[in-house]
Amino acid sequence: MKADKILDCVGLYCPMPVIKTSQEIKKMKTGETLEVVADDKGIKQDMPAWCKTTGNECVGMEEENGEIKVYVKKLAV
Repeated sequence: MKADKILDCVGLYCPMPVIKTSQEIKKMKTGETLEVVADDKGIKQDMPAWCKTTGNECVGMEEENGEIKVYVKKLAV
């Protein structure tokens, strides 16, 4: 999946990946996609829940070699 920006959260644990995503998504334009790379398995539940709460969209998730990539599309202003 193609992203407009990549956010490296490897080594960070709950709630830091969500906090960093929130900070980064505010800098992006509506319609852009952020790729969040993390190794905290909690992100698989946390990020879709955060997206639902904030009005953004979790458009995909990939897991490979212990790293989880979550794709968040900015929909909210």
